Amino acid sequence: MDLGVFDEVAELVLAMAPGDVHVRAHRRGVKVWFDSEAVPKEHYEAQLLSRRYVDGTDGMALEIGFHAEHKTESENNAVIDRVLASEAEWRPELGDEATAATFFGADNWRRVSETWIEPDLDDPEITFEVASRLVDYVTVIEPARR
Repeated sequence: MDLGVFDEVAELVLAMAPGDVHVRAHRRGVKVWFDSEAVPKEHYEAQLLSRRYVDGTDGMALEIGFHAEHKTESENNAVIDRVLASEAEWRPELGDEATAATFFGADNWRRVSETWIEPDLDDPEITFEVASRLVDYVTVIEPARR
């Protein structure tokens, strides 16, 4: 069976991520989370986005990182504030690419993530690169989130 890019990313994340993670791949991305069968409001994700959300131009971007998607802005701010309180621990691993900001196209959601502009989804190395970077986020943000 020929797996899609994000199906392959999901398989790699399962093999590389610490702990008991759950994954769900779809055509445009993959979600990663802990603790429940259903995808919680706080999760990790790699997903394709329109570049118009990133830099206002046409094309595609890949966003990789942590999301807080609670109903209220205050809940999401509290989650990100908790994560930012330990930024000194995770920033060396994630580097300057990791940005804490509002979510692309959803002003009440929050994220700590990065974007890759026009990724080559046909590159044979892309699945490992995406999975590895997503696992970086899981490994360093999860202790701060809890």
